[in-house]
Amino acid sequence: MATTVIADLCIFLLTWNVGTHSPREQQLNSLLALNGTTTCPDNQLPDIYVIGMQEVSTKQVLNIFQDDPWVLKIAGALQEHQFVKVEAKQLQGILITMFAHHKHVPHMKNIETEATRTGLGGLWGNKGAVSIRLSLYGTGAVFVCSHLAAHDDKLKERIEDYHQIVDNHKYHAQGYPRIFDHDFVFWFGDLNFRLSGDMSAWDVRTDVENMRYADLLKLDQLNLLREKGNAFSLLEEQQPNFAPTFKFVEGTNDYDLKRRPAWCDRILHRVQNNVYPGVTLSATQLSYQSHTDYTLSDHRPVSATFSYKVETSNQTYTDEELHDMTHGAASPGTSAPSFYNAELEQW
Repeated sequence: MATTVIADLCIFLLTWNVGTHSPREQQLNSLLALNGTTTCPDNQLPDIYVIGMQEVSTKQVLNIFQDDPWVLKIAGALQEHQFVKVEAKQLQGILITMFAHHKHVPHMKNIETEATRTGLGGLWGNKGAVSIRLSLYGTGAVFVCSHLAAHDDKLKERIEDYHQIVDNHKYHAQGYPRIFDHDFVFWFGDLNFRLSGDMSAWDVRTDVENMRYADLLKLDQLNLLREKGNAFSLLEEQQPNFAPTFKFVEGTNDYDLKRRPAWCDRILHRVQNNVYPGVTLSATQLSYQSHTDYTLSDHRPVSATFSYKVETSNQTYTDEELHDMTHGAASPGTSAPSFYNAELEQW
């Protein structure tokens, strides 16, 4: 029987540690692929944007009725292209927000957010994770943005942060109580992993200038951890083919050699592809890049695009029927999001 495509989406993910800076002077069109060039098939705009930020300024009075200035700035760039805000969640300086082209909103249900504090015993929330999960065209998808413990010597703390997030993130959606119960998992952020060993900052910079990324990535703590199974081993990552994204002198593309350059800012994913009879799920990575023009903070933004596909060899499936199969038949909270929630409240 012929294959039927239930969903064929291009999803754009971005992580950026903005170092408490305001978005006021930033032009985001190039960063958000709104300047006429995208990494989606046929140079189309993405269908969904999920943007994670760290070290967002919390100086302004936290008004629970108003979005963070960064969310408003992103909304301003996207709204003329018919995107609406689906959800946002903030924990101190950690922020995640999702925008979707309005035609996809009826296919987004069971939207939930969650947050886990890890830093300072979880008391002050300066480190941790925020997430958005939803039924997307009938499949369970979760997007996690985390900011893990800093500094070269805090590897053990980063591993503990990861496990604390996995253990403490809980959702109400039937069949998807935890992060790794989801069919699609996208995990990104300032994961703060550094290079193991004792190369000097100057030697690391020399290797970077000579584009010896593969050699350096053999020393990358995240790669070593995933191989050993200590953390993040359920996820996969396309290896970065760009220079380390930390630490820069703000406003320049010069490394600040007080720290050894490192790939702190990462995007990983996971697909459980053969869970449902006759249904094929896939997330093919189309790009993974840093944005060196954005020199606002000591980190560079990192983006990835994915082709998110849900296909069935049973032509009778609709995404509604798939939703009933994956999330249980219609129950309270399975309706599409109200457009009040999805609209840009602040304009």
